Amino acid sequence: MSAANDKSVNVKGRLEVVKTLKLFVHGAFPRSESGRTIPVRDAKKRVVAHASHASRKDLRDTVEAANAAQPKWAAATAYNRGQVIYRLAEMLEARRAEFVSLIVSIEGRSKADATREVDRAIDRCVCYAGWTDKIASVLGGKQPVAGPYFVFSMPEATGTVAVVLPDGAQLLAIVSLVLPVISSGNAAIVIAPIHANAPLAIAFAEAVATSDVPAGIINVLTGMRGELAPWIATHRDIAAVAGAHLSADDAKALELGAAENLKRVCLFADAPKFEDDAFWHSPFAIQPFVEIKTVWHPSAL
Repeated sequence: MSAANDKSVNVKGRLEVVKTLKLFVHGAFPRSESGRTIPVRDAKKRVVAHASHASRKDLRDTVEAANAAQPKWAAATAYNRGQVIYRLAEMLEARRAEFVSLIVSIEGRSKADATREVDRAIDRCVCYAGWTDKIASVLGGKQPVAGPYFVFSMPEATGTVAVVLPDGAQLLAIVSLVLPVISSGNAAIVIAPIHANAPLAIAFAEAVATSDVPAGIINVLTGMRGELAPWIATHRDIAAVAGAHLSADDAKALELGAAENLKRVCLFADAPKFEDDAFWHSPFAIQPFVEIKTVWHPSAL
C-alpha cells in the first residue's frame, strides 16, 4: 500500500527535532558526565531544548582544560589577542539573526529590543578587541622612586577565572563579563544557569567555536548555579571569580568559600546595568583580573 493511502502516515506536519544543548569544553561539545538534562522552555512555556546539567566532575574537567590552555594565550602578543577577539565579533555579526531570534523566542522580548541588545554586544566585543594592547599603558607604567632604580609596573594575567552569569543572563551580560577576563590573557569558565537563557549561552559558545579563540580559553557549562558555586569557590586551581547582579545568597556562597584559599572574587555588586557603556567599556572592568608585577632595575647614578 502506498504512503498516500496509508492513513497512519502523518501528512499534515512533522515533529520538530528538539535540540540538546551540550556543554562547551576545550573547543568541543561534550554531554555532561552525569547524563542529566533539564528542559528549556520558551516565553510561551513550550519545551524548545534540553540543556545539559553540568556536574562537579564537569567543572573539574573544564578547569584542567582551561589551565592547560591559558599560559599560551597569556604569552600571545596583545595585538594577536585583539585580532582574535575581533574575529569573535565577526562571528557574532554573522549569527546576528540567530541571536535576535533566540532572545525573542526565549525571553519574549520584541524584535527591536533584541536587535538593539545584539548590536550592542557585538560593538562591545569590538571595543575589547581594541583594549588588549592598551591595558599595559593604562594599568602599568614607570614608577618614581627615591633611589638609583628604574621601576616598572605591568599587568599580567591571573589565570583561570570562573564567570558566573546572573539570572536572565542576556547576550550583553555574557560578553560584558567574559571579554574583560580573556582580553588580558586569562581563560574563562562561564557558568550559565539553565533556568536563564541557556540556548543563548550555547549559541555564543558555537560562535566561539567557529572563531579563532583557542580551545580552552572560553568554556561554557550550563547547570544549577547553587549546585556549582561552592565547588567554584573552593577549587584551588580557579584563580578568580567574576560575576554581576547575583543574589545575596549566591554572592555569599562564593565569597565565603573563596576565603579559604584567598581566591579573588569580583562580583561588581554596585555596577550599573550592562547597557551602561561608560562603565562596561572601561579598562577598569579588566583591572580585577590582572596581577600587577613590579620590576626594579638598577640605573647609573
